[in-house]
Amino acid sequence: MAISATSFFFIFYVSSVLVLLDPALAGEQLQKTFIVRVNHDAKPFVFPTHKHWYESSLKSISSSTVRDGETSRIIHTYDTVFHGFSAKLFDSEAKKLETLAGIVAIIPEQVRRVQTTRSPEFLGLRSSDSEGLLKESDYGSDLVIGVIDTGIWPERRSFNDDGLGPVPAKWKGECVAGKGFPASSCNRKLIGARYFCNGFEATNGKMNETTEFRSPRDSDGHGTHTASIAAGRYVFPASTLGYAKGIAAGMAPKARLAAYKVCWSAGCYDSDILAAFDAAVADGVDVVSLSVGGVVVPYHLDAIAIGAFGASDAGVFVSASAGNGGPGGLTVTNVAPWVATVGAGTIDRDFPAKVKLGNGKIFPGASIYGGPSLAAGKLYPLMYAGNEGSDGYSASLCLEGSLDPNAVKGKIVVCDRGINSRAVKGEVVQKAGGVGMILANGVFDGEGLVADCHVLPATAVGATAGDKIRRYIADASKSSSLPMATIMFGGTRVRVKPAPVVASFSARGPNPESPEILKPDIIAPGLNILAAWPDGVGPSGVPSDGRRTEFNILSGTSMACPHVSGLAALLKAAHPDWSPAAIKSALMTSSYTVDNRGGTMLDESTGNVSTVLDFGSGYVNPQKAMDPGLVYDIATIGYIDFLCNSNYTIKNIQAITRKTADCGGARRAGHAGNLNYPALAVVFQQYGRHKMSTHFIRSVTNVGDANSVYRVTVRPPPGGAAVTVEPEELVFRRIGQRLNFLVRVEAPAVKLSPGESSTTSGSIRWSDGKHVVTSPLVVTMEQPM
Repeated sequence: MAISATSFFFIFYVSSVLVLLDPALAGEQLQKTFIVRVNHDAKPFVFPTHKHWYESSLKSISSSTVRDGETSRIIHTYDTVFHGFSAKLFDSEAKKLETLAGIVAIIPEQVRRVQTTRSPEFLGLRSSDSEGLLKESDYGSDLVIGVIDTGIWPERRSFNDDGLGPVPAKWKGECVAGKGFPASSCNRKLIGARYFCNGFEATNGKMNETTEFRSPRDSDGHGTHTASIAAGRYVFPASTLGYAKGIAAGMAPKARLAAYKVCWSAGCYDSDILAAFDAAVADGVDVVSLSVGGVVVPYHLDAIAIGAFGASDAGVFVSASAGNGGPGGLTVTNVAPWVATVGAGTIDRDFPAKVKLGNGKIFPGASIYGGPSLAAGKLYPLMYAGNEGSDGYSASLCLEGSLDPNAVKGKIVVCDRGINSRAVKGEVVQKAGGVGMILANGVFDGEGLVADCHVLPATAVGATAGDKIRRYIADASKSSSLPMATIMFGGTRVRVKPAPVVASFSARGPNPESPEILKPDIIAPGLNILAAWPDGVGPSGVPSDGRRTEFNILSGTSMACPHVSGLAALLKAAHPDWSPAAIKSALMTSSYTVDNRGGTMLDESTGNVSTVLDFGSGYVNPQKAMDPGLVYDIATIGYIDFLCNSNYTIKNIQAITRKTADCGGARRAGHAGNLNYPALAVVFQQYGRHKMSTHFIRSVTNVGDANSVYRVTVRPPPGGAAVTVEPEELVFRRIGQRLNFLVRVEAPAVKLSPGESSTTSGSIRWSDGKHVVTSPLVVTMEQPM
């Protein structure tokens, strides 16, 4: 899918050299990867191609030579969502490059990480229904979802092409062969597969092909899992180690898949991610699903934000995981307003595994363990490794080599959560001779429980239970009695209440880059999700785990993101004329915040009521999203005005959007909060003032009934804020008609110490009696230092 050529850019990635380029470089450290954007039209006519221009530019800023065996310093070139190439540079080279004509921006590379059934039924997507989103969209048939991740295991039944029609005529992608992945691996379901490793190898050297596939084949599992969540076929029977038995299905079972492998043993490198965005849009995907995240930086320095903007500008919906940094605030990632940022919630299913102590007390836990259980009715000696040995800290975390086999043999060991993976802790206990493990949350983790496929009998307990179990062990030791315990596995439990609940790990707002844009946008199923899994990787992910399973149960916003990706494909199939912003608006304004007990969703980490900073607009509701009534649409110029009002420079904006911005009109028209977003948020700096006010201008497009009248209901944030909406009634005469309204917010000062802030929320709801269109309204008061 081509992008207009008014002002394209390039990415720049110089291969590593050991030769010092000139005396000025003598004191410099190792080279770094940079992404450099230039004006596409600035190429001098003397160069026959852009690549010739790029190579000449590199030669002009350094005297380095190409290493033996290399034909060019260029690693990736980019031609679709942005233009250019990638390479490694010394800082001094980057500074020289910045002075050349046509250079728009130089962006340091980041290394990203992956953010790692019953969910279709919980979301109301039933194949037996005679109407609804699945039927209206023909299950997403002929829509293409591009999954940027760790690759795919194509032989899984979730990716079979039985009953599917021919590959869509618009498709321009290919199935790139590689190690263990012949071109015949693709079919009418998996219609494309590529891999991008040049960025990874530029930093880490040649990959170890004994542990990784130089091909789209998945040696990790994460990409196979997320792809099948988005668009897996119906598979029966499906389960993991006997848990979660039933039918496995993705959100859009007939949508086509294209896998773009960018994540390797050392992470996911920006230059490779950008190459995947470039290829995906050129190939013709309709949706990009990206369960990868990193540090939040300004948008003009954020390669994912830049790639996503180019995709969105080409009409491609981009969803990304919010991150697993919760439950702390300001942890949300992938926060650009043109990206659907997805947090994680629970579904009404869990996997209980209770702890019973020698004193008769029982504590709830969660686990997926399918091996030989502990003997029924028998209690086992219990120990907390942090109380043993000279290095209590390492032992408390059950780090590799920290446990004394003489102390551990035959016992259940309590391990604190943190540092190494949860499943690896179990392996450490098993190697030391332990018979079981209790994995205890720390204070930061709170009460959230993640069920893992452990290699020995094990369960996870919350922070409160962990404290009580450790106290029991300490008290028993003082009284010279032996602490005892067992683990009682409860299998699979459904119709759990309350549900949904905001997952403890799900990253939270406020938005650290743009506080006027509420993030996350929405939450979706992300806790204990069953999906496809590759051969060659045990369900625990531990290298020594020799078990094999067709499906696995994982948790993370990585699992929530592809739910929204698949739903976006369904909505695009049902409404081909909807823009990415319209699709996101439909998902946000139709979401809900009430659980299956009738109360506001809870926060798993505390058990208290959750807030908009936890769930954004709410929990995704696909059936309502199909017919939202009204949508908040955003054109490219809207995002440019937003960037202007966010104090980005003209050059910064060009780096993000490929457009030359005129910020004069945008700044006269309003502020960053006036982006036509489906949520409204304002931050007031008190500075001793007693009362503060602002306004929002919004525009809604009628996608419901031709003749309809919407009336507004305002729920102001608590604490004395006054909210008015003009007009209070919107009268539509046709589908596609767009009407504006104005929201005024006036808030009194609150008592805060310097550096403190206070956030409250309300809502604005439009309804015609058939549709309900809800937008959260968030007011934050800050007392500057």
